[in-house]
Amino acid sequence: MKKVALHNLGCKVNSYEMDVMQQKLQEKGYKIVPFDAEADIYIINTCTVTNIADRKSRQMLHRARARNPRALVVAVGCYVQTGGEEALRDGSIDLAIGNNRKKDLVEILEAYLDGKNEDKTLHDTTIIDINRSCEYEEMTLTQTAEHTRAYIKIQDGCNQFCSYCIIPYARGRVRSRRAEDVVAEIKGLVTQGYQEVVLTGIHIGSYGIDLGENGEVKLAGDSERRDYAGNSRLVDLVERVHEIEGLKRIRLGSLEPRIVTKEAVSRLAALEKLCPHFHLSLQSGCDETLRRMNRRYNTREYYESVKLLREAFDHPAITTDVIVGFPGETEEEFQDTYEFLQKVRFYEMHIFKYSRRKGTKAAEMTNQVPDAVKTERSNCLLALERQQSMDFRGRYIGKETEVLFEEIKEVDGHKLWLGHTRDYVRVALEAEESLSNCMRNVRISGFLTDEIMNCDSLN
Repeated sequence: MKKVALHNLGCKVNSYEMDVMQQKLQEKGYKIVPFDAEADIYIINTCTVTNIADRKSRQMLHRARARNPRALVVAVGCYVQTGGEEALRDGSIDLAIGNNRKKDLVEILEAYLDGKNEDKTLHDTTIIDINRSCEYEEMTLTQTAEHTRAYIKIQDGCNQFCSYCIIPYARGRVRSRRAEDVVAEIKGLVTQGYQEVVLTGIHIGSYGIDLGENGEVKLAGDSERRDYAGNSRLVDLVERVHEIEGLKRIRLGSLEPRIVTKEAVSRLAALEKLCPHFHLSLQSGCDETLRRMNRRYNTREYYESVKLLREAFDHPAITTDVIVGFPGETEEEFQDTYEFLQKVRFYEMHIFKYSRRKGTKAAEMTNQVPDAVKTERSNCLLALERQQSMDFRGRYIGKETEVLFEEIKEVDGHKLWLGHTRDYVRVALEAEESLSNCMRNVRISGFLTDEIMNCDSLN
């Protein structure tokens, strides 16, 4: 029995795909061991979203080679998909498998081993031209490392081509999963005891724009496939998932403001299982910066989307991403962003310093912002984020709320059960009995740390 060690880098889509790959390996009799153990095969699911992600992917490949020089080292995913010959020249890589071939990992692996083939792509068959593929890579998950929450991949690819982003080149154009397959997978996970699912993908707002009325793939022109504004197919899918008996909670992955219409929000608000937790991607609070980013909306449209959510849901948790130091960002533009973030009042903000990514338009732009300026602006926004997050969570103190408990950890010397509210506020409860995968109504008594709310059990 060969021992396999796996390591995942990057997004929740990568995590989902890694869980499926591990599942397929176990079904074929491979023994899964920790990545820091000696293994016969090391599989690294790579990321390429930034130059830093590329570097981390290379580091993990080199670490695997150093751990066991005789092992087979397999690089999977985005780094080898976009890296071309330069990536394949890395001596740490024995076998490279691109996107849309992850479902075939075991077959590719065994073909390589049986043939004692030294070609890293099995003669150009393991990395396809992702930009010409219309096929959704069907994968089905029966269990995950998390025991309470399951991430469900519903689509792949992106048609937006933001000027800083390499992902459309790594993941290809939008490809959606059939609703029937999504529902079947979730039903299977619910029978295993999962109570919460998160619908995720590379750009879930565009879910279904490549599908016809009956769910078949459309042979649409690029202009038709690029525009997802007003698309309701995601809401259609959520309504179908909502009907699954035994499922308690549904969360949505990252959205963009153009899909948050009055009709869509009204339909979503009618679904009691949908958690009022929305990650609404922003990137900048300055219209001129958004234009250079090719984000296709402005701050007025974004704020209208926020207002729609707040009118339909009671105190929804709205989170976002912000890039600071984008090429050409002046002090005035940064100040516009700061003031807009103050106006919106997010629950959480993920602040990123712009990272130059080779192969994108933004990497060639003039007026690159110095690192010291990016750091100063990032620190300013991080301080604002901490205050806004405290303000949002502080509203819970003294109130009752539902929590799904997930794991036990020691926090500040106390053994506590940790879980999340419906709007994804992290909560801790000291209890003797096991609360794993249990729903409890609790009363929030105060802050335990900056990131965790303390509570008392009510039932």
